[in-house]
Amino acid sequence: MGLFLVLGLAACSETFINHGFVPPPEDLAAVSIGDSRETVAAAIGTPGAAGVMRDEAWFYAAYRVRNFAYRAPEVIERQILAVSFDGGGRVTNIEEFGLEDGQIVQLSRRVTTSSVREISFLQQILSNFGRINVGDALGGN
Repeated sequence: MGLFLVLGLAACSETFINHGFVPPPEDLAAVSIGDSRETVAAAIGTPGAAGVMRDEAWFYAAYRVRNFAYRAPEVIERQILAVSFDGGGRVTNIEEFGLEDGQIVQLSRRVTTSSVREISFLQQILSNFGRINVGDALGGN
């Protein structure tokens, strides 16, 4: 009986999952304004395949998600590092953002109406009989 109680409580315990990578502060200290992309890549690496990489900025992102039994997963920590570059590939800005800097984006739930009529499969087949030219279908002239 005690074993079932322990297993039941263990199934309800929270779990944490970590995603992404943000360089630690001691590695980031080696990067300064005016450094080249190559210097940044050598000091803190390039963003991974899961991150976003553009010509004008590199983004490093890491977050921690808490899962608890039947509840929806919840992001409890988020850290984003943005390293901006100018046209010559030199660092112009280094910014850090946390979970508190994020904003909730409301998705639009509008539904557009379609001009397609709702017709059944049988109606589609029967409506095509008048369109078939038997001579063309048999390869005639």
